[in-house]
Amino acid sequence: MFKLSKKVQALPPYLFLEIDKAKRQARAEGRDIIDLGIGDPDQPTPKFIIDALSQAALDPANHRYALDQGMPVLREAIGDWYKRRFNVNLNPQTEILPLIGSKEGLAHFPLAFLNPGDLSLIPDPSYPPYKGGTILAGGKPYLMPLSAANSFLPDLKKIPLSARKKAKIIFINYPNNPTGACASDDFYTELIAFAAKNKIIIISDLAYSEMAYDGYKPPSILEYPGASEVAIEFHSLSKTYNMTGWRIGWACGNRQLVAALAKVKSNIDSGIFSAIQLAGVTALRGDLDYLRSMRGLYQQRRDILVDGLNRLGWTAIKPKATFYVWIKIPPKAEAISFAARLLKDANIVVTPGVGFGKHGQGYIRMALTVSGARIKEALERIKKIS
Repeated sequence: MFKLSKKVQALPPYLFLEIDKAKRQARAEGRDIIDLGIGDPDQPTPKFIIDALSQAALDPANHRYALDQGMPVLREAIGDWYKRRFNVNLNPQTEILPLIGSKEGLAHFPLAFLNPGDLSLIPDPSYPPYKGGTILAGGKPYLMPLSAANSFLPDLKKIPLSARKKAKIIFINYPNNPTGACASDDFYTELIAFAAKNKIIIISDLAYSEMAYDGYKPPSILEYPGASEVAIEFHSLSKTYNMTGWRIGWACGNRQLVAALAKVKSNIDSGIFSAIQLAGVTALRGDLDYLRSMRGLYQQRRDILVDGLNRLGWTAIKPKATFYVWIKIPPKAEAISFAARLLKDANIVVTPGVGFGKHGQGYIRMALTVSGARIKEALERIKKIS
């Protein structure tokens, strides 16, 4: 009876909903599922953050509408954190915008700059909201293949002039979901020059910057000369402090780009619950020992999984960052059917690479969001069906 809009009809299926459906069905059948699919941290939010939320929630002043621009104290805490972590100076008044999680900001940003027919340059495979936000804004995704041969970086030189002329924004995400790849200084320098020359906005998704191993410290694009002229960066407390359900993140960078996103959001939402904002301040100003312990935990899990898979004859490389392992499957295998077999025969949930785009074919993604003991159990199950 009711017909969906052409934009909604054009949206690809949201893979994680399909995975969750299959997982719930398996559990309803009483099966012992090891979930290496969706990247949702298994560790709790630190107690010092929960305590800050509890105290702030008792104050009636925090029960009212929040400011669309975010509380000044939160914007200042974000600015202080960026200065400490990246040595980047941001004006809290004009260059920082708190978000209800970085996902909504990434999805809403194209509404500010895309007109019908405009292109977004989007890596493939990639986080699904890059494509979804583009389509809902009336734009068209132009896919940039990510391949092992190019270290899972987009080859900017292969983007034709016709696409460059129609492109308004380019999405990048390093450390990368789903591949776990990291970007070099040379890539960021080339990207900034490419964006400036072609008048294209860079959207940098930096959600995994604090989940890095072996001494590696991922950079912010805003550290590089010229970035403040062309880039907006998105960050989140979701993965860093195990706060995925809290929905708090931010955008920062070029003030015109931040202001444009703020204008879109002022017509859509009424800001983050103030008590959560104050808890976010506590997180950003918190003890770094917690982050060090989390990095150590994920690095240990990474080593167990990757070393175990390689002993079984699989092809897996230890990522320098993120809590994802991008795994090549046998040449003749198809990603969705391969993932389905792992669920059916081993009760293991993984994410097929094609769920992130057609160039993810030939891969699956496993998340390090279960205990080391469960990862070892998963390896034993895989060994039995190999």
